[in-house]
Amino acid sequence: MKRALVERILVPGASVSAIAHEAGINANLLFNWRRLHLRSQLPDGGDAAAPVLLPVTVTQSPVGAAMVDRLPAAAPLRAVPPGSIELEINGARVRLRGAVDEPSLRTVLRALANVS
Repeated sequence: MKRALVERILVPGASVSAIAHEAGINANLLFNWRRLHLRSQLPDGGDAAAPVLLPVTVTQSPVGAAMVDRLPAAAPLRAVPPGSIELEINGARVRLRGAVDEPSLRTVLRALANVS
């Protein structure tokens, strides 16, 4: 029964809540079964080592903060939910959700202009 339910929720678009309700079990239990199933599919059985943190170096960009107002227009981005802004500048993607005031946005743009 567990395996059949897990296989059903692995189908794209499947509703875990609906399938759990049909089976008369708690959705959290079904989510746990899915997690355990997916972990068992890993080559090492899910006992992967802790994530490795890599060093990062921040350097100055050739584009100065004074250039922010003259940056070229970005290519159109995919549709984003209302009330959000998504930008790609210097290879960085920034998503801003909710109300964003102009001074805050300028601060973010200046910071991105100074990061390579």
